[in-house]
Amino acid sequence: MSSGMPSGKLRLVAGAAALGLLVAGCGSQGSQGGAAGSGAPADGKITLTLNLFGNMGFKELYAEYEAAHPNIKIVERTSAYNDHHRNLAAHLATKQGAADIEGIDTGFIAQFRGQPQHFTDLNQHGAAQLKDRWLPWKWEASLAKNGAQIGYGTDVGGLAMCYRRDLFAKAGLPTERDEVSALWPDWASYFEAGKKYTANKPEGAAFFDGAPQIFNAMVGQLPVGYYDTSDKVVVATNPEIRKAYDQVLAAVAGGQSAKLVGSSPAWNTGFAKSQFATIACPAWMLAKIQDQAKAFAGQWDVAAIPGGGGNWGGSYLTVPAQGKHIKEAVELAAWLTAPEQQIKVFGKHGILPSTVETYDKPEVKNLTHEFFNDAPIGEIFTTAARNLKPQYQGPRAGDIQTALRDGMNRVEEGKQTPDQAWEQILKDIERIDR
Repeated sequence: MSSGMPSGKLRLVAGAAALGLLVAGCGSQGSQGGAAGSGAPADGKITLTLNLFGNMGFKELYAEYEAAHPNIKIVERTSAYNDHHRNLAAHLATKQGAADIEGIDTGFIAQFRGQPQHFTDLNQHGAAQLKDRWLPWKWEASLAKNGAQIGYGTDVGGLAMCYRRDLFAKAGLPTERDEVSALWPDWASYFEAGKKYTANKPEGAAFFDGAPQIFNAMVGQLPVGYYDTSDKVVVATNPEIRKAYDQVLAAVAGGQSAKLVGSSPAWNTGFAKSQFATIACPAWMLAKIQDQAKAFAGQWDVAAIPGGGGNWGGSYLTVPAQGKHIKEAVELAAWLTAPEQQIKVFGKHGILPSTVETYDKPEVKNLTHEFFNDAPIGEIFTTAARNLKPQYQGPRAGDIQTALRDGMNRVEEGKQTPDQAWEQILKDIERIDR
């Protein structure tokens, strides 16, 4: 395996996810801390900054790139998901403060591809010759209407369900992944299994982490999500959205939720304190579980997602046009997203490549994961990626997802009934869509 790990086996990865605060105005800077555009420092090195969110798996790659490019120094800065995208929008609007490379999640890529003037057109730097690296829909999702390509795809979020074997055993549920997968061919069956679990659950351990996280997985399987292909918001008129909302909040009322807000400090603590037994598990979630649940290696496992297929997440690397080192930033973004590097990231963190050729590589398709009880994550997630039917993402999909999350959180906090929260969600979405 190119990551240096034994073939077919992923070792326990130490180190917490990088979730620091975004530094305002963190554009291209020299290694002596000079302001953006101040030129190279005395040592002649160019500092390339990356603004990312969460753990995208790149940190181990920087030293390799710097060794091959001694004139380059790489600085990664990370922030919380919503903060990152909100700050990026502000940096683009003011034409200052963006990093040399900015990560963008699939929930926000449609919003930013509508502003191609703020980004470097990667097609002008050889991207068209690299097009076949990626799943076709992944390439198209970051393609602006004027033909500009604003981003190189990193990962995709093919879905599975991660679960705690020990907590299932204590609740009298099956523990082997094939038997667990058979428990929930669809979401109704998943919530029925949740009722059985809840009736005999270990103290303090709910069935799932929080309503919005399960809801996101359910929505990720729908043919039509928050938008139709004409960019019309259809949340109020798409019955499948309301059905998923009602299903998950009925499970909350039945005591199945730990009522934790995804990516919050309390949610991180929830892993360590065994506060939930299942979590909707796009491939990138594996890194989060490892980071936060170190004491439970071997107790976590990976089963099929109810309903089969679907996608949640996946990201892109973009190069803002305001950068002072465009050529060098484009080269780094292309290198970080190349198949060879995506294989390394998958081997180290379980973050699933979006580059098609990697799926048939033995170090990908045969990969098992020691932390997750030797689960065959290569087979599980590459199958999910191949079968994935992409859902159209409109320009404010990320903000709409946030409005729905906030509404469900209000229900879980006891501040509103599901109907009251839904009414406010629709009003919030109307404001977003103006």
